Amino acid sequence: MGEDKFNSGMKGYLITFEGLDGCGKSTQASLLCSYLKRKGIPVLMTREPGGPPISERIREIILDRSHPEMTKPTELFLYLASRSQHVAQVVKPALKKGFLVISERFADSSVAYQGYGRGIGPEVVKNLNRLATQGISPHLTFVLDISPQMVLERVEGCRSPDRLESQDLDFFIKVREGYLSLAREENRIRLIDGKRKIEEVEKEIKDTVNIFLKDRLEKGKNNEK
Repeated sequence: MGEDKFNSGMKGYLITFEGLDGCGKSTQASLLCSYLKRKGIPVLMTREPGGPPISERIREIILDRSHPEMTKPTELFLYLASRSQHVAQVVKPALKKGFLVISERFADSSVAYQGYGRGIGPEVVKNLNRLATQGISPHLTFVLDISPQMVLERVEGCRSPDRLESQDLDFFIKVREGYLSLAREENRIRLIDGKRKIEEVEKEIKDTVNIFLKDRLEKGKNNEK
């Protein structure tokens, strides 16, 4: 997946961060963004649900705890709507301009959370994702793996949880199973032990990205010959 599915004209790369709530995605995405900028690489950092104004408005609805009546399909379609606008308005234009796009969550989140966690089914979500993403798939994905029990501990210790973070342990167990299943299926996914110190996780991610970029540079040179 990844490069082979990219629309013609794409020059940039898409790196995504995934995992359970409280796994450290935001921290590691920000650290990688800063690191790449220091190296002079054009980087755009974004998130899901969110990004452009329409997607941010949808995010507010999805995460609002005052909507306990929201059905599982409604939740999924809201994520897909946010993603569709995000791809069209942010991700795709940036990739065409040659940016390295770092997204905190992308299509894999819906497979794990709605496909597995909500029980809608991974294949159903994958098929719908293809429409929302216009066929764009990440080149490299980091799944920061922590235990479902740690999710509840970290979320409760930080702030008032949103609607998704307020789910029970059984839900997060299913979501984690979804991520582990995706990691077994997709070569682009790197499973990272998120229980370690921030600096240790950061080093593994930076090393992996450096190898990734070096490989792409060498392939590009070979194609020019």
